[in-house]
Amino acid sequence: MTKLSVNLNKVALLRNQRNIDIPSVIETGKIVVKAGANGVTVHPRPDERHIRYADVYELAALLATKSNVEFNIEGNPFTGKYMEIVPKVKPNQTTLVPDAPGANTSDHGWNLQANRDRLIPVIKQLKDLGIRISLFMDPDVPGIKTAKEIGADRVELYTEPYAGAFRTGRKLDEVLQRYVTAARAASDLGLGLNAGHDLNLKNLARFCSAVPGLLEVSIGHALIADAIEIGLYSAVEEYLKVIPQT
Repeated sequence: MTKLSVNLNKVALLRNQRNIDIPSVIETGKIVVKAGANGVTVHPRPDERHIRYADVYELAALLATKSNVEFNIEGNPFTGKYMEIVPKVKPNQTTLVPDAPGANTSDHGWNLQANRDRLIPVIKQLKDLGIRISLFMDPDVPGIKTAKEIGADRVELYTEPYAGAFRTGRKLDEVLQRYVTAARAASDLGLGLNAGHDLNLKNLARFCSAVPGLLEVSIGHALIADAIEIGLYSAVEEYLKVIPQT
């Protein structure tokens, strides 16, 4: 079964345009959970331009009452308040991402050759708290091997290259094969496999059917865009129809 975790960053971005708490991140969280989402993802950045640190605490309180829904907090452990807030909240999963503070969005996975020694104590600290560790990675087999070596439980494959190839039709089979190879390497190493970035209702089914062992997809931008047309509850339902449930 592949689980769907809904990223609420775009809801927070819209909310932050006016100081009236509309749309409410918390109420949106309630809707996606009611619609059947298996998880909620947030990615607080140091400038709080979308998800605010206060949102993280409020969502944690909400999801603490939902035993079947996971909380995933993405972020760079070396910037902002990430390593202050995550140990307090103790989400089910942290997805460590190497984005710069001013990045528009996450656009590459970890270079573990350069960051291995910095990440080892971070991973140990969070794992000692019982938090599952996922590293945001490109579909690169040597990097995935290093992720296992330094203590990660899962890797989240950065899927924008796949989404771009799907959109343009250029080298799609070749690009998709990179993800299949990476997924098999993760499985052989005993690493769980997540994926996310620019997955949508058009490209998601092919990715899920081709890539073995996919445990979770994290989707935000496309799902919230779909919600504008068909409603949030219906958007979650449509994604769940695409994702394998067995």
